[in-house]
Amino acid sequence: MKKINIWAWIILFIGMIYFFLPLISTLEFSMKMIKDRYTFEAFRVAFTDRVFFERFGYSVLWALLTITLSTLLVVPTAYWVHWKLPKARPFVEFVTLMPFVVPAVVLTFGFIRLYARPPFFLNDRPILLIAGYIILSLPYMFRAVDTGLRAIDVRTLTEAALSLGAGWGTILTQVIFPNLRVAILSGVFLTFAIVMGEFTFASLLAKPAFGPYMEEIGSMRAYTPQALSLVSFLLTWASIGLLQWIGRGRVQEQVAGAH
Repeated sequence: MKKINIWAWIILFIGMIYFFLPLISTLEFSMKMIKDRYTFEAFRVAFTDRVFFERFGYSVLWALLTITLSTLLVVPTAYWVHWKLPKARPFVEFVTLMPFVVPAVVLTFGFIRLYARPPFFLNDRPILLIAGYIILSLPYMFRAVDTGLRAIDVRTLTEAALSLGAGWGTILTQVIFPNLRVAILSGVFLTFAIVMGEFTFASLLAKPAFGPYMEEIGSMRAYTPQALSLVSFLLTWASIGLLQWIGRGRVQEQVAGAH
């Protein structure tokens, strides 16, 4: 019979308390909008606010654009580094780590000072916001893709495709991308979570987004922000479950194909 590791269960129990207790407290506070009663009035008020859907929709749009452009930037770059420039990998890793070193406030003011004057005049366009989100997501997207590339034989796959007459576009879209599906999905989830919760870029660039809306509503109401934070958390976990389901399906397809 297998021995039960009591300490592992104790640590798991403590971790669950540490993780779920703040959520339970937040839910309990959000339900006290009406005095001496537990109701979902705060959720009703949040979901009847037109501005909430507008700002949330903008954040989803920024996230989709960021995910698309980040994937198109990172996957070919990481693939080329693995295929042709392995010695440049430490430099590329260093560049992708810069968002951890340079604060988002500094990056935002740098964007404003550089691109809000001639000859660019890009301050009023969302391209600066998307560029900032791409920079913030680089450490996560690159490492997810890099891990996926390490798990496959890039050189063998590329040489086999070239020997069959495939072009670089075909190699990337039909050979590399399908084999990196799970890794890309991991980066996509992390990027989506970053964009949906980001505040600094959207606020300083004066762009509509969910993060600044949470701050604005928090300065005017006491219970609605807690309800919205729980909704955001549930949406994030729903995204995790969806990505895990898609990734698991891909792994099962690969195993079945191998057999």
